[in-house]
Amino acid sequence: MKNLIVKKNYNIYYVEDNNEILECSILGKLRKEDIKVGDYVEIDKEKKLITSILDRKNYLIRPSISNIDQCFVIISAKNPDFSTNFLDKMLCILEFNKIRPIICITKMDLLEDNSIDIYLDYYKKIGYEIIFNTEIDKIKKIIEDKITVFTGESGVGKSTLLNKLEDFNLKTNKISEYLKRGKHTTINIELFKLNNGYIADTPGFSCIECIDMNKYDIRDNFIEFNNYKDKCKYRDCMHILEDNCYIKDNNVILKSRYDNYKKIVGDL
Repeated sequence: MKNLIVKKNYNIYYVEDNNEILECSILGKLRKEDIKVGDYVEIDKEKKLITSILDRKNYLIRPSISNIDQCFVIISAKNPDFSTNFLDKMLCILEFNKIRPIICITKMDLLEDNSIDIYLDYYKKIGYEIIFNTEIDKIKKIIEDKITVFTGESGVGKSTLLNKLEDFNLKTNKISEYLKRGKHTTINIELFKLNNGYIADTPGFSCIECIDMNKYDIRDNFIEFNNYKDKCKYRDCMHILEDNCYIKDNNVILKSRYDNYKKIVGDL
């Protein structure tokens, strides 16, 4: 029988077994393994011992979690300001890791105009689902029977949203007036059971890295680029310096997204 690691604390692993949480240690030969929250394992229930780790379908290094079905990328409309740079980085990484992205917008009540509509319309057009943090019933339906990660920059409202879904009593902090961003409030990754699925609040961070990705992986996981690659002069076109590049020369990509793509590639 496979069991799910829902939390770990140093060398203690909290494993769900038929709705019971067991505090387990690991077999000696597994101590060098990078065991993650989200791993499915086999256990010796009597000894409360993890005896083997089952194959993962995917994993993230930062945050350290595995077997994710989908990820809510939490973006605030204001305070902190809407960040296309963070969003595009995260979408690229999730696509690369075969994790379904869902864009979740918070703090729409603080926005005094429709300045982000052009971005939301574009992301919908290229196939991403967009949801607002006020649509609690819809969010609960989406997370049913799935392992779901909530991630985003500090202060955008991840823990606040989770507390609205269920009273997990997660800590929240106000935005720093000086830095215009929130303090990190979530320290440990933990899976919480909700609607026959699991959700995880992951530590807030202000930058992410394209770990194990090369420039071609980045290009291929800006998903709408694939619609136009056959129109470029060169089959391996990176859409940056090449001549007769359809994407670069015809403005078919939203400007902020194309600029973010060049920056991500450049940051490698």
